[in-house]
Amino acid sequence: QVQLVESGGGLVQTGGSLRLSCAASGRTFGSYAANWFRQAPGKEREVVAAITWSGVNIYYADSVKGRFTISRDNAKNTLYLQMNGLKPEDTAVYYCAVDLNTRWPPIVRNMDYWGKGTLVTVSS
Repeated sequence: QVQLVESGGGLVQTGGSLRLSCAASGRTFGSYAANWFRQAPGKEREVVAAITWSGVNIYYADSVKGRFTISRDNAKNTLYLQMNGLKPEDTAVYYCAVDLNTRWPPIVRNMDYWGKGTLVTVSS
């Protein structure tokens, strides 16, 4: 079992920044790929960014490249998502997820554990 708890969401103006965190507990978090997904109202859940256990391989959705940065601190069992240059279209619930088998690129159905999400709202 892996328990994931996201934090750091909130309301921000266009162009602003937020830093999301995902605290993990349970199985050895540092052994697995970790991912950020998001789901906007009325839309399907989509991958935002992913990082392998070592941090060597990183994936970003085209829509966030150059604006978002994923990182992890395995000693603290924590995953981060630094979001800069936020746009109204970034408004969504952001979820942390773990894939025990590190399948690449990340997709929703391959995730084994999910957090409950944190809401990010970007006002225009």
